[in-house]
Amino acid sequence: MKKILLFIALVFMLTPAFAQAKTVYVAQIEGSITSYTYDQFDSYISAAEEAHANALIITIDTPGGRGDAMQNIIQRIQTSKVPVIIYVYPQGAIAASAGTYIALGSHLIAMAPGTSIGACEPILGYSQNGSIIKAPEKTKNFYIAYIRSLAQASNRNESVAERFITEDLSLTPKEALKYNVIEVEAYDINDLIKKADGMKTKLPVQGKYVKLDLKGAEIVYLHPTLKDQLISYITDPSVSYILLTLGIWALILGFLSPGWHVPETAGAVMIALAIIGLGYFGYRSAGLLLILLAMVFFIAEALTPTFGLFTVAGLVTFILGSILMFSGGGNVDYLVSSDVYKNLRIIIITVGVLLALFFAFGMAAVIRARRRKAQTGKEELVGMVGEVVEPLAPQGVIRIRGELWKAESKDKDEIPMGEKVRVVKMEGLKLIVVGLKKEEGGG
Repeated sequence: MKKILLFIALVFMLTPAFAQAKTVYVAQIEGSITSYTYDQFDSYISAAEEAHANALIITIDTPGGRGDAMQNIIQRIQTSKVPVIIYVYPQGAIAASAGTYIALGSHLIAMAPGTSIGACEPILGYSQNGSIIKAPEKTKNFYIAYIRSLAQASNRNESVAERFITEDLSLTPKEALKYNVIEVEAYDINDLIKKADGMKTKLPVQGKYVKLDLKGAEIVYLHPTLKDQLISYITDPSVSYILLTLGIWALILGFLSPGWHVPETAGAVMIALAIIGLGYFGYRSAGLLLILLAMVFFIAEALTPTFGLFTVAGLVTFILGSILMFSGGGNVDYLVSSDVYKNLRIIIITVGVLLALFFAFGMAAVIRARRRKAQTGKEELVGMVGEVVEPLAPQGVIRIRGELWKAESKDKDEIPMGEKVRVVKMEGLKLIVVGLKKEEGGG
């Protein structure tokens, strides 16, 4: 009897420990949908998968963005090993355009009060007067079929999903819940976890529909890194456009005022950031672009020494580019493990400094040596000043370094004895010279 009671007591003691093993990961996505957004989704999902989390909640606030990045994000969500819940949050947030597609491609959709979802009509951009350039019917029909397929696969309202495009429809949380577009309206993360507990996913996870077990789960927040925040800032279309415009003007100013080099350097950096901000790259491609720009700066420093301006610019862009190449968003590193990456950062900075020193001093010295005229033999006479000892008419003899040389006046002028002349070139053993008086008088 004592053994049975002991066993029961042990079970009760272990039950809280098992309950605490449940975790829900929470991450945040803000701003336009770009290739960097895919990198963030990938890192957040990977972190949740590695921790065997019960679910991953991604709060979203986006006006939309690139279609190719959106499709990659949806594919990543649907291959996730953990349920992914898209939560339009906080109040005032929107999941418009590409954000709506991402939500419809997730395992569960939730919205906070005061948010909206929809407005998915595809556009090509904006004209100079600010008006919208609508996509052709062919493109529009493709996205209609795509959004219907997403809704159909998750057993959500296909006709309303289509109206998101054809009518540019937007819905409030209550309307979206009523029309079977979303599954939960929740005030905050805790409210969402409470309401989602026990619900089944709208899409299969690893081939089967999952009943969410979230009650009493520990909440783990994945905070955006400084790099994610910076990328989110420069991917704002208005910021990218301003950077591009200022960069072009800085280059023009630099070309109009040669020798200063500050405008060209700043312009090149701003244009590179603008190109990155346009969202055509992921973290690694953007990192490669910055490293290439760093190499340009280093070579420019070697060719045109600028007292370290190009060296500093090259060092900064090299370090930033290397960090972008080797690390991802969130708490996960892409190419290397977290422990290795801590040591790698020291290596990156060390290599960057060594490269900068090499190009600033070593390579520059080699180039200067190649440009320097010969310092041995008769070639060194070019540029030296001598004295006429036999009048040049136009040929004669001059004394230079205590040696007598046959010389000829470059302009065929007669130069009297005792005049000073400068050697401008050599023709065999004959020196070609100009009179100093003529050189100084300009005529």
